Amino acid sequence: MTAFDRNHPPASAMLDGDGRLRHAEPRLAGLNARAGGEIGQPLAVPAMAELVRISRRLEIEVARRIVVADGEDDLTLWVQVEPEADGLRLTVGAWRLPDEHGVLDEQDDAADALAADWRWDADSGLHLTYVSPGAGARFGFDAADVLGRPLTWLFQLSDDGEGGFPMLAAMASHQRFEGQHATLRGTDRMVLLSGMPRTDAGGRFAGFSGAAHATEPEPDAKAEAGLPPAFGRRLRQALRDPLDRIVAYADSISARADGPLLEDYAGYAGDIASAGRHLAGLVNDLEDAQAVEDPDFAVAIEPLDLADVARRAAGLLAVRAERADVTIERLEPEATLPARGEFRRALQILVNLIGNAVRYSPPGSSVGVRLERQGALACAIVQDHGKGIAPEDQARIFEKFERVDPTEQGGSGLGLFIARRLARAMGGDIAVESAVGEGARFVLTLPVDG
Repeated sequence: MTAFDRNHPPASAMLDGDGRLRHAEPRLAGLNARAGGEIGQPLAVPAMAELVRISRRLEIEVARRIVVADGEDDLTLWVQVEPEADGLRLTVGAWRLPDEHGVLDEQDDAADALAADWRWDADSGLHLTYVSPGAGARFGFDAADVLGRPLTWLFQLSDDGEGGFPMLAAMASHQRFEGQHATLRGTDRMVLLSGMPRTDAGGRFAGFSGAAHATEPEPDAKAEAGLPPAFGRRLRQALRDPLDRIVAYADSISARADGPLLEDYAGYAGDIASAGRHLAGLVNDLEDAQAVEDPDFAVAIEPLDLADVARRAAGLLAVRAERADVTIERLEPEATLPARGEFRRALQILVNLIGNAVRYSPPGSSVGVRLERQGALACAIVQDHGKGIAPEDQARIFEKFERVDPTEQGGSGLGLFIARRLARAMGGDIAVESAVGEGARFVLTLPVDG
């Protein structure tokens, strides 16, 4: 097989309404068989099976480039899944291998060169079919919930100052686009969108493989200031997107989404997903720690509803809490507490505080989240029922790389250091009240708005 095998036509397969393989052309059948699959069973190639699940659940056409293991080789494939009346049609084209230097065709991988904080895919109708799993936690939305929704449900597009919309013009002409300004709905975060057109095996326009880049000052940009040139950008490109995909695929395997799996292998996949999340969190923490120590670090102060921020943070951690058998006590839907700060940073702080509370709470317990106003300060209070923190350790936990018990599984020792720096940059602070055996109570304060 050549580095880019253009001599083989696309291979297709048919699946029934439950996603089981009815029949497949030999090349595709062989790939599935080598992965342990067979006719009458769900696809055994996890990345393909994930696209089938999305297409079945959302009842939309999905097309995306994937990388799959085939023996000692990594194959790059363009996969399209189309719902039909009695099942789904799977078409796989652009079968290719890296060359002897591990490099893929430059033109075909142009989408990877797009500057990005995170990535997205949309079908020919501009419905979202993929969003980087880590993007939601960083930017304040549920990455799983947006799949299948129109792209404009997540992004509010802005014109270019002359009434033009680069993305819409590119859609009409099936061309690459850059410089599409947009706002993340519900967050007021400004992003710049770019995208590469994709075609299906028949040469038809199949949507965009896109990138989103934050246009406001980001910790990523600050982090690069004290590192070798472009190190921060290269770190993101080299680690963040691959880690997101590793976690997504490992979770899929661990959940046995494609059928029965030996308990040992499901456990291995769960361990891989957990390690991937830890590494992704460490990348984020290192970048943020570099940023908050920069003398020029600043946040965008704006009005926000601290109650809304707390509800979103609790929602983002709901699955983690359920797995730990911990209940997060939600705020009332009508609760509100006006404050001033940066929405994304306040969300980051509360995700850290509530996440720590969940991590250190015993199974069957609860984590309380409530609000208070104390004069000119708006307070979000996170209370757990864990083993507590001794008085002599309460100042130390806010220092860099410090943890009460380094032998315990947990984060990088940077979370509370970053959270307090962020709170103080917004004119607030974080305090802790605790005693050994009595849990811990963390209080985030921000200036009241108005």
